[in-house]
Amino acid sequence: MILNEQNILITGGASGIGKALVAGLLQHGAKVIVIDQNLNGIKSLVSEFPDVAAYAADLTDIEQVKSVVGNIYHNHERINVLVNNAGVIHSEPLINLLSPEDKKHQIDTWKKTIDINLNAVFYLTAHIAEQMVTRRHKGVIINISSIAATGNAGQSAYSATKAAVNALTVSWSKELGMFGIRCNSIAPGFMDTPSTQNALSEAKIKQYQKNTPLGRLGKTEEILHALEFIIENDFYNGAILQLDGGLKL
Repeated sequence: MILNEQNILITGGASGIGKALVAGLLQHGAKVIVIDQNLNGIKSLVSEFPDVAAYAADLTDIEQVKSVVGNIYHNHERINVLVNNAGVIHSEPLINLLSPEDKKHQIDTWKKTIDINLNAVFYLTAHIAEQMVTRRHKGVIINISSIAATGNAGQSAYSATKAAVNALTVSWSKELGMFGIRCNSIAPGFMDTPSTQNALSEAKIKQYQKNTPLGRLGKTEEILHALEFIIENDFYNGAILQLDGGLKL
């Protein structure tokens, strides 16, 4: 696929890694469409990048997914690339001995993490893939996973969602390949982003940095380079691209 000829839909594109991907893809001449639930973030994004088409929606709500996909296809000829980037990093042990009362992982945070990181990916991909297949548009679906997909202490919910996303990636690559639709994941290690700083303690971040063979956190532009590679390589399918600096949990 030629990057500057693609219509690329990115979820969670109003901030963080998503915004960095938006900026980089625009520089390559791609048409970028964003879905985000942060209205202020969308306004700021469009102000900074007027060429971006942005839509507000809560992707954990199946009715909102149906509506926003309808609006996107009404306003745009096609979607060639779907980047499922929106997500939340959540750290919480299964049993917290320091908790004064209920020491178990909270059910509400478990459900919220599953809803944002897994259900939303499934809902949106199902709707976009349906349009790709029925309209006979070839393309690629790229899921942003994590090094934590193999299991990380203190991240039961987060690790579970990312492992599930990897499984969906492989399943969809097998189902959709016959239609010319590829599916891959990018599994970053620990990146130098505000979400990492907010989710982990400074001591934990320093520990991961020390244990990474390259001795540093990843950069958002390195995720962009991985994304570009997957889009442009038409034979790359059903794979999890590990972008972890050599760190193994």
